[in-house]
Amino acid sequence: MATTKRAAPRPKRAPETAAAATKPEAAAPPVKRARRKKGPAEGSRGLPAGVLLAGPVPPEIDALTRAIQEDGGSVLAVYRDPLGAHPTVLAGLPLERVEPTPFQRDLSEAHANKLAAVIDKIGSFLDPIIAFRRPDGRYWTPNGRHRLEAMKRLGGRALVALVVPDERVAYQILALNTEKAHNVHERALEVIRMARSLAEAGADRTEADFSFEFEEPALLTLGLCYEARPRFSGGSYHGLLRATDAFLDLPLEDALARREAQAQKLLALDDRVTTIAAALKARGFESPFLKPFVVARLNPLRFRRGATMAVDELLDRMLDAARSFDVGRVRHEQIARTGGPPLEEAA
Repeated sequence: MATTKRAAPRPKRAPETAAAATKPEAAAPPVKRARRKKGPAEGSRGLPAGVLLAGPVPPEIDALTRAIQEDGGSVLAVYRDPLGAHPTVLAGLPLERVEPTPFQRDLSEAHANKLAAVIDKIGSFLDPIIAFRRPDGRYWTPNGRHRLEAMKRLGGRALVALVVPDERVAYQILALNTEKAHNVHERALEVIRMARSLAEAGADRTEADFSFEFEEPALLTLGLCYEARPRFSGGSYHGLLRATDAFLDLPLEDALARREAQAQKLLALDDRVTTIAAALKARGFESPFLKPFVVARLNPLRFRRGATMAVDELLDRMLDAARSFDVGRVRHEQIARTGGPPLEEAA
């Protein structure tokens, strides 16, 4: 009987050591630190204090100083500004010849009264306004409306101003404001009034050319809405427009026509949002965040991080979504997550 040979057992493999079993991990890439842009070295720009009064007086400044005196004012000094060396006139101006730029924000009675009380208590006018002289002998100030009004209420006859020869300063109103922080309503109204004034003056530049003066493209559209409806809730839409809008590369007059069309769409959207919010309130939802909640639900970009679209397309899609909005599908906790607790919980 034949016997079957068994194969010799294979030798057992020695267990891997911990060092052998552990594979070396790839080294983490070095963290790149953003380099801070170096600013100018201290004391490297502008003029030293001792030479601000030095240098010849340019012809346009010479003509301006004579005009100020003819207008009943007084020239206190002619100097070069310490940063750009631009010639500037420090002058006393008759109060009746000074007025705010016509596109400036509306006067705040409370702020004017408070400012008048402070100036009166100190007993001195220590904050010169900025002004430029118009051909009719009037002086426009882009940043001194409340100081001017305060001096009028105190019975003042004159104030001190930094008079510049460049009328473009009148349109740099947002950057120059030092009196009272602007809210969206005030900024938007100032910007649209400014744009209209420039268009009426025959400015041949595009809307994009005035990006510094207008600050944000959204303010132009919102300004038109605020003009149509003083109580328009622009804050509900400001973030949307700011994220999607851009200055138009169109002549200013044509750009204003485009903005007007966008404003009409936004007002129509606000009508729908107001109707939806009222329907939610009728179903028992009580919250100060009803309108922001509805706007957020209508926003086609809310779940698309980094995505964008043209403003006209955004407004069209939100209008379509508003027409089919189903208030019956809204739950209390959804509204509570929008911006805070409902009114009864916040009380």
